[in-house]
Amino acid sequence: MKSTFGQKLRDIRRLTNISQRELAIKVGVDYTYISKIENDRLPPPSAETIEKIARVLNVPSTELLAYAKKIPTEIRDSLGTNAEAMKFVSEATNMNSRT
Repeated sequence: MKSTFGQKLRDIRRLTNISQRELAIKVGVDYTYISKIENDRLPPPSAETIEKIARVLNVPSTELLAYAKKIPTEIRDSLGTNAEAMKFVSEATNMNSRT
């Protein structure tokens, strides 16, 4: 069974020996928000918040973003202004759905 975003976040946070409260302070959110995410009572946060969490936990943001099924902010921003990039992502999505 695949872990949820919340479970993955909790596992990584515990491995880095950072409390929910400490993580929340460094990210700029309430610690109860972190608790609710880790217990799957809330959906994963925005890509921007996930990127902040990843920096605090010193893990690649792509690892957490993948669990959340989110696109990194810089890629999302580039897609919005680049027709060729959007075409590429669309084609890649179609290839993925055929496998």
